[in-house]
Amino acid sequence: MKIALELSVEEAELLSSTAVRLGVRPEELARATIADALSQDKEAFRKAAEYVVKKNRELYQRLS
Repeated sequence: MKIALELSVEEAELLSSTAVRLGVRPEELARATIADALSQDKEAFRKAAEYVVKKNRELYQRLS
């Protein structure tokens, strides 16, 4: 799956500088960070995702 994210200038600079410090590409760091966050608390992520889907169900139906 590909995901596009819009980062602020400060976030992009922090991502880039951290990636350089760790010796990886910014894309690799972003992927690893997301993977780590998802594995840390799968239940909280599942509940948040369900909430967003439920909250926006009508919008999703209109867009489909």
